[in-house]
Amino acid sequence: MTDATALYIDGGWVEPEERHRLDVIDPSTEESCATISLGGQRDTDAAVAAARRAFASFSQSTKADRLDLLAAILDRYKARSQEIAEAISLEMGAPIDLSMSSQMPAGSSHLKNFIRALEGIDFEAPLNGAGKPGRVHLEPVGVCALITPWNWPMNQVTLKVGAAIAAGCTMVLKPSEIAPLSSMVFAEVMHEAGVPAGVFNLVNGDGAGVGSQLSSHPDVDMVSFTGSTRAGRAITKAGAETIKRVALELGGKGANILFDDADDTAVRRGVAHCMENTGQSCNAPTRMLVQNGRYDAVVEEAGALAAATSTGPAREAGEHIGPLVSAAQYDKVQSLIETGLREGARLVAGGPGRPEGTNRGYFVRPTVFADVTNDMTIAQKEIFGPVLSILRFETEADAIRIANDTPYGLTDYVQTQDPDRARRVARALRAGMVVINGGSRGSGAPFGGMKQSGNGREGGRYGIEEFLEVKSIGGWPG
Repeated sequence: MTDATALYIDGGWVEPEERHRLDVIDPSTEESCATISLGGQRDTDAAVAAARRAFASFSQSTKADRLDLLAAILDRYKARSQEIAEAISLEMGAPIDLSMSSQMPAGSSHLKNFIRALEGIDFEAPLNGAGKPGRVHLEPVGVCALITPWNWPMNQVTLKVGAAIAAGCTMVLKPSEIAPLSSMVFAEVMHEAGVPAGVFNLVNGDGAGVGSQLSSHPDVDMVSFTGSTRAGRAITKAGAETIKRVALELGGKGANILFDDADDTAVRRGVAHCMENTGQSCNAPTRMLVQNGRYDAVVEEAGALAAATSTGPAREAGEHIGPLVSAAQYDKVQSLIETGLREGARLVAGGPGRPEGTNRGYFVRPTVFADVTNDMTIAQKEIFGPVLSILRFETEADAIRIANDTPYGLTDYVQTQDPDRARRVARALRAGMVVINGGSRGSGAPFGGMKQSGNGREGGRYGIEEFLEVKSIGGWPG
């Protein structure tokens, strides 16, 4: 990989204008694994200026041109897949098997879906059918700031970059400074694919620095951000000064509703999804709502499954979960586990501290709480760790009320063998996504939430449309 202290601006790797170094920490060992440079205002300005220059020509590229470019990016992404997976595992602690099977492949899957979606988009069409004078054109929104998180690095980078390329936008990517290494490999992928100079730029930095500079920059037309609701609120305020378009994919507190007739695999499926990626997923089903008839059996099964979930270093093969990403995240999760105990939740598995036999790395014990009420902190606050809260409900109406009683609205889950009930509950849940009985939402399905989980959608055609302006033209010559 290119020197990690460089930034990718205007088609090449350059040294930052000022030297602000930051160590990237391997969360399995708590030791530095790389050193990057945090960009400053002059670096941000240079990247935005390069994107602005490139927009004049790239915005006029044809759909065929952009399809060819996306295909080239996908080809180079596949060629670097092993290196990308290893970088993700090292920087944020995803076990290497998870990184190879889910983290890295998410990127190639999104790129394929964007190619498929782009093929079906008509960027210029009559308003009300052939022969009518009115026209509607879809045009790129402009220069885009793409601010991505550390928990699923390539998933979020490709969701934003792929859509922006498909739309004809130019961009500046600011990956998380906690996990920037895979994004730097991705910048090399973009270079090798022949992306024109200035179309894609990468500036490492933190939220208070480069993140704020991009969010308030007068020459940035759109900010697409994935991260915490707190940061999303700040970005929205910063963007308001110049009336930017702001697309936000924020936190979640997913409700997983298990009715008495849920299938025999529902609990195992729910616990596994909650613990995957060490619980560091915004769409994790972290609130398990269980109907009275199954409650005691579900609590016992969930506790046993969590107790059997092993932890281990990210570099080791196996089905274990890895560490949390950072010391700050470890401290936050430990604090919330303690809060759950203090507020009266019943500890069924796990609890405070590191797993037995572990004294180094940001590892936590897979934890299950029962007898949780929805007013408890652990039922309302996004923990972002392997912590499951189990709540009791009596009726379908109770389940819907409890599920919707949250500031978030990202992903909810329904487990029932009654098709009519499944449809009723899915319609009633205030969430951007609902999954019934572990089913797939489908290739290219829109990803995004309601309420404080954000606005806008990512993935497939819906994701591309976020980066497009709609122009209405009257009197179009025949």
